[in-house]
Order: sequence, then structure tokens, then C-alpha cells
Amino acid sequence: MMAYDVPARLPWDPGTNAFLVSVRGDSAAEIAALWDKLAEGATVAQPFAPSGWTPLYGMLKDRFGVTWVLDVATESKAP
Repeated sequence: MMAYDVPARLPWDPGTNAFLVSVRGDSAAEIAALWDKLAEGATVAQPFAPSGWTPLYGMLKDRFGVTWVLDVATESKAP
């Protein structure tokens, strides 16, 4: 788990968009279970689906106003 400030492309607002919390899990089942719990009453910013770098990725703002980024860890492919 890590927290970080918002990407440069998004507006920063300390009241509504101060930081993001990222959770990277070891398996799709682990992250899907977290997504299902966090998604209750949440606003989805990026649907939970495969992406170019991970089997599953998604972003949502939970019912308390916290923005979460969830994805599955993958092995890096060194050149």
C-alpha cells in the first residue's frame, strides 16, 4: 500500500482531491475482493479491468471521498 499526490494532469484540491491510495496485490482474486468492498457506494473513475501493464487495474472514490487505485503486481520484464 502506498499513498501519493495526484497526477499532474488532474487538478489538486485539498478538500476533494488531495491524494490517492494505491494497493497492489499478488493475485487477481485478492484485488477483486478489495475492489468489490470498496466499490459499494463509490464513484468509479477507471473501471476495474485488464490494462496494458497488469491483469487488473481500477480507480474509484469510495463513499468517504478517498480515491483508491488497485492493481495486480506483475514481474518486471527486463530488456
